Amino acid sequence: MFLRMLRCALLRQKRKLVMIAVTMALGVSLSTAMLNVMMDVEEKVNQELKVYGANLNVVPRGASLLGDLYGIEDGAGIADKYILEEELPKMKTVFWAYNIVDFAPYLEMPVSIDGTDAKISLVGTWFDKHLDLPTGYAINTGISKLKSWWEVSGSWVRDSDKSGAMVGSLLAAKFRLSQGDRLTLRTPDGKTAELVIRATLHSGGPEDEQIFVPLQMVQALSNREGLVQRVDVSALTTPENELARRAATDPASLTRKEWDAWYCTAYISSIAYQIEEVLTNVRAKPVLQVSESEGGILNKIKLLMLLLTGMSMLCAALGISNLVTMNVMERNKEIGMMKAVGATDMDVILLIMGEILLTAIIGGCAGYFAGLGFAQMVGYTVFGASVDVQPIVIPIVAMLSVLVTILGSLPALRMLLSLQPAEVLYDR
Repeated sequence: MFLRMLRCALLRQKRKLVMIAVTMALGVSLSTAMLNVMMDVEEKVNQELKVYGANLNVVPRGASLLGDLYGIEDGAGIADKYILEEELPKMKTVFWAYNIVDFAPYLEMPVSIDGTDAKISLVGTWFDKHLDLPTGYAINTGISKLKSWWEVSGSWVRDSDKSGAMVGSLLAAKFRLSQGDRLTLRTPDGKTAELVIRATLHSGGPEDEQIFVPLQMVQALSNREGLVQRVDVSALTTPENELARRAATDPASLTRKEWDAWYCTAYISSIAYQIEEVLTNVRAKPVLQVSESEGGILNKIKLLMLLLTGMSMLCAALGISNLVTMNVMERNKEIGMMKAVGATDMDVILLIMGEILLTAIIGGCAGYFAGLGFAQMVGYTVFGASVDVQPIVIPIVAMLSVLVTILGSLPALRMLLSLQPAEVLYDR
């Protein structure tokens, strides 16, 4: 009997129930899209932010900032410490190896352009270095990927180019240098190097007054074969929390359970710690301006998406509330008749809620698949990549849909309970 009454009620009220289904579909579609994007957005946002530079700086453990602050020269036993170049591929063997997307070493030395007394910083680095890793894989890494936001006029230097150089824009303007020009550099001990300018670069930083050449050239000129001064690392990370900040200050203060959770999460401090484990006598320091801004932006994006999800479901609840209330008001005589012939309040509530929940389920299913399409639109429009479907979204959206349907129906149910058969049937 109940199923027959439910079927008849659905057939008689097609238009109103379609409106309820559409309302639920709209709310669920936006919620599905936002939740899928939110759960997949972390890696994509990190990838977008990687173009703005490294978030880890690896330096020798004994190196000091005093060399920069007070001009302590090499040989003083403080600033002249180095990292072994041959060890750098080990960074791709740590637990979070796949999160380390790019890295580039640097070795600097002062030189002068032949015929002038001006001191210039000559920087040796990897441009697009091919590395065979201990794991058996191979990668290409260097500043062409790490510094992809540089404005380069010309072509990037190849690591095999023994005379190629890239000159900063300010330095090029000062000495009237351009692509294709030849340049002779002289080191403090009298060595010379003949360079061909392959490109000029503009970074908006100190690089605009430097010359970049393959790392092996500077190692040979400075008699530091196989050594580098520092390494910039770009890693995909998880925003820091209280656990990560405690670990960064004192890892020994963590319990075993906390240690495992921290070590097995891609916090910037965790990745830095693992790099220090595989390289000899180094210190990996997070670039706080970059890592903190990444976490802040990511958290704000997630919060925005949660707010959009909440607002969409709230609007769906309000729409359902209005539609169900109108439905009950229009059917007051039918409901009064049901009560008059013996139906209890619970019988009527089950009938009305059965209609609404069944309609909401149909609308929710349609909205879920529409939301998956919206998520892909957001992914390709904002990030240029597809958004992975997150199975956990299905039970979340299902629970939200049921909750919204029940909450939206409460005002109508209160009105239903207050209906008196005699008053309704006699139009009082």
